[in-house]
Amino acid sequence: MANHSTDLDRAFAALSDPIRRAIVTRLCEGPKSVSELSQPFEIALPSLLKHVRVLEDSGLISSEKTGRVRTCRIERRALRETEAWIHRHVASWERRLDRLEAHVQRLKRKH
Repeated sequence: MANHSTDLDRAFAALSDPIRRAIVTRLCEGPKSVSELSQPFEIALPSLLKHVRVLEDSGLISSEKTGRVRTCRIERRALRETEAWIHRHVASWERRLDRLEAHVQRLKRKH
């Protein structure tokens, strides 16, 4: 359980940055080289590589170097685990809100 919590902490920390979220979004379309990933951003390549390393450390992406080209891809398992955590909490809040709504409707019928 503690390891799962650490994985989530790393994933959410990595996703807290808008550039890293944009990288993940682009990689959901398919694998891309680091130079392809850098195209829409106005940052230096070393800065982009730091973002890539953070995403790799979080387990959200992986990369492979072939010759001089580093290709990144999304790690679907880590993304699904993060999504599942969010959905569990959304479902919990939706149930609470449904109970609150039912309570308010009962109060309205009484008055």
